[in-house]
Amino acid sequence: MNQARPNSLLPMGFALIAVALLAVIYYAPIWWVSLTAPNYPAEAFPDGVRIHFHFNGVFNGCKKVEKAEISEKEALDCVHEMDTINHYVGMYPIAAGGVVERALSPFLVSMLGVMVLGFACNRPRLRQGVLTLGFGFIIGWMGLTFYAKDGLKYQSEGYVEALITSMDQAAGEKDQEIEIGGGIVERLRAELAKSGQKQASSEESQSKGNLIQSLRITFDKDQERKGGKAEAWNGSNSQVMLWHYDKSLGRYFNNRAEIDPMVAGMGLAFQIVFFGIIGAMLLLIYGAGKTGSLLYWLLIIVPAALPVFFIIEYAAWLWWYGHSMNAMGAFTVKPFMPTVFGQGKVAQFATHSYPYWGFGMILVLSLVTAALGILRRKELRRGEVE
Repeated sequence: MNQARPNSLLPMGFALIAVALLAVIYYAPIWWVSLTAPNYPAEAFPDGVRIHFHFNGVFNGCKKVEKAEISEKEALDCVHEMDTINHYVGMYPIAAGGVVERALSPFLVSMLGVMVLGFACNRPRLRQGVLTLGFGFIIGWMGLTFYAKDGLKYQSEGYVEALITSMDQAAGEKDQEIEIGGGIVERLRAELAKSGQKQASSEESQSKGNLIQSLRITFDKDQERKGGKAEAWNGSNSQVMLWHYDKSLGRYFNNRAEIDPMVAGMGLAFQIVFFGIIGAMLLLIYGAGKTGSLLYWLLIIVPAALPVFFIIEYAAWLWWYGHSMNAMGAFTVKPFMPTVFGQGKVAQFATHSYPYWGFGMILVLSLVTAALGILRRKELRRGEVE
């Protein structure tokens, strides 16, 4: 027993490093995609039309160009630009993909962290206790976020920001009553002016609370047009997620006969995944009671395999975009598989798709968790773990 005590510190050290890496990974850009074409000259678009994929959304990858011959007040919104390019061939907006995954991302990443910490515990009862406390907190957090009134406030700010950016694009094109001046700050200023309140600073206007309030304004305006079918705002993540998905699908191709079944299907998929996660947590708690079992090893195998899961998920959604094109597009293109890694070509556009530094962090996480698994295997052989 005395020999096992110092060894128990090393696995927990690896586990804490893994948890820290997960925290960094969640906020990091994981992958980047860029489109280049003759009508997007390198002088004005040095990186092409570039976007960054994060766990909680897709964000602008274009930088402000500062040259004597080019004057920009702010960087071009390349998420919007890429959506505009893609819709000509019938592709749905970027926000129409990964809907459930993005919404559940903070809970899934937290779940991985708890799994690693549980795996590092030597004693089964302690391990089950850590998993029970950690998973219990995550389940409560998930329930409040998706089903409680105003639960969206428990989501990450980046997730809400990605939602509002997408809605700003749609409103700017189709709803002049909502969109004043083309952006979130202008809209908030207009609403504050109506209510006679003092205008907030730019930083305050971009806070999560104000972003959610802007989403609510857009939601209420949208519901006014539905008349008797209007839905009251409750601010839950599940309500906002499906409403936002509906609006994203209809931004360019507003065909209700196609959209309604897709929204219903996404709602069902969310319910299955939501309760599937809870079921998986309960199963892992049960399996953690037996050191060396398959369920026990899943506590470390799943986090170690995160690079594989990400690439599969990323490739699957790219396939969906290339094989779910709407017939209302201006041009007809045969279904195709967008480039997952490397360079490709679609019409006059060259596509570039590569991992970014966040994916490097995922690979480091995989190495750390693999080292933890190997260390634990050696400890099991020496009989140092209960």
